[in-house]
Amino acid sequence: MDLKASPSTKSYAANKGVDLVALARSTGRTTLGREDVDAHLGGNTAMAAAPNHSRYWEVDHAAHGPVTEEPMPRMAKIAAANLSAAGALIPQVTHHERADMTAVDALRKAWRAEAQARGLKLTALAFHVMALARCLTEFPRFNASLSADGETLILKNYVHIGIAVDTPHGLMVPVLRHVDRKGLWELSAEISELAARAQARKIGPEEMGGASMSISNLGGIGGIGFTPIVNPPELAILGITRTETITVWDNDTPRAVQMVPLDLSYDHRVINGADAARFLARFTSLLSTPERMML
Repeated sequence: MDLKASPSTKSYAANKGVDLVALARSTGRTTLGREDVDAHLGGNTAMAAAPNHSRYWEVDHAAHGPVTEEPMPRMAKIAAANLSAAGALIPQVTHHERADMTAVDALRKAWRAEAQARGLKLTALAFHVMALARCLTEFPRFNASLSADGETLILKNYVHIGIAVDTPHGLMVPVLRHVDRKGLWELSAEISELAARAQARKIGPEEMGGASMSISNLGGIGGIGFTPIVNPPELAILGITRTETITVWDNDTPRAVQMVPLDLSYDHRVINGADAARFLARFTSLLSTPERMML
């Protein structure tokens, strides 16, 4: 078989104990990426960890009325296997908070002309990414993974952040590399470029692995909060929804403040509630004084 896989995929499969040739034969595919290895491991892990409840889905829906069928996209099937494994194995907790976006909004307005001159749209997401990178360096247990047997905590000396992108062919999570070494303009350009390539299905498998932590941003759609699912082998994920106007009282004086809801889901095997509270407290502090992140 003429198997096609990048050197990083071959190394990744070898470290995970996956025979790529056998995987190619079982799937009928000749081109494999890291997500195929993860899907293979995730599917096996999920089936081993959870009882077989497939009988609940074995229903003749057409007996109850007209139906149509459409195949699940390949990316959606891969995500389903990973999320099933996560739900079966991770004791997940979600901590909720809000962050004052007044200073971020002021900077975005002040720098709008410069952003346009650079051919960029300066979004709030770029500030979130910068703040998250700072927090990951200050809270190393969030920038870590558990070994497969759960016995060893692997602390990472790099900061890579995954950005969940909703596409017509399924959810994709391309990864920004070495975020802690980059400035606001560079990150803005990379976020925009990765999102555009994800929509065009031009993201390679090697660009969707190795994240320290991921962000799921629903702010452009709506909502006041949700519970994002941790994407293994990461230990946490940050959810963001739409900024809202909240009344804050300064003694007896009401003040309207733009606040963004934040939802931090984490693996309770490694991260405790107090850890998550401190992490988001620091994150919200950074967003309230964004100029300090650029020093």
